[in-house]
Amino acid sequence: MGKVKRERAVLLSGMMGSGKSSVGRALAERLGWEFIDTDERVEAACGLKIDELFRREGEAAFREREREVIESLPQRRAVVALGGGAVLSLENRASLRSKGISVWLEAKPETLAMRISTEDARPLLVGATGEARIERLRELEAERGAAYAQADLRIPTDERSIEEVCAAVLAALGWEQAA
Repeated sequence: MGKVKRERAVLLSGMMGSGKSSVGRALAERLGWEFIDTDERVEAACGLKIDELFRREGEAAFREREREVIESLPQRRAVVALGGGAVLSLENRASLRSKGISVWLEAKPETLAMRISTEDARPLLVGATGEARIERLRELEAERGAAYAQADLRIPTDERSIEEVCAAVLAALGWEQAA
């Protein structure tokens, strides 16, 4: 991709458990930028946790609130952790292209399952445990892969620490010397 202007927002996409929030926080701290988690913004706006919003109002209501949050994102000096399905909407993808540089944090379903093994609040995984959870993650990956692949950058996160993923993102952006 070459060297990218250091003012543009960095938008992290990927499956649940790929590291968007943890890498995003670390990357924002390293750059001295604002960190935004779109799921947290949706929760703050509606006063409900994501899993509760899904139960009460359904996925469509969540996606509409997510779209509103994406529309309000800054175009510079922010690191944004997107919800796992945020890039599925053509409208969201168009808005995100205007906001900054998109980075797909990619991980194998087995890695994702391990990383989120103790979490119960994943609406798209309700009732799925063990091998069924891995299979559900494979299905989601198959549904979302083409949308994720439209990102400007693709960074594998399997067997990498948060700091290693941050370094890989910065290197891919041409920002290795970032503070």
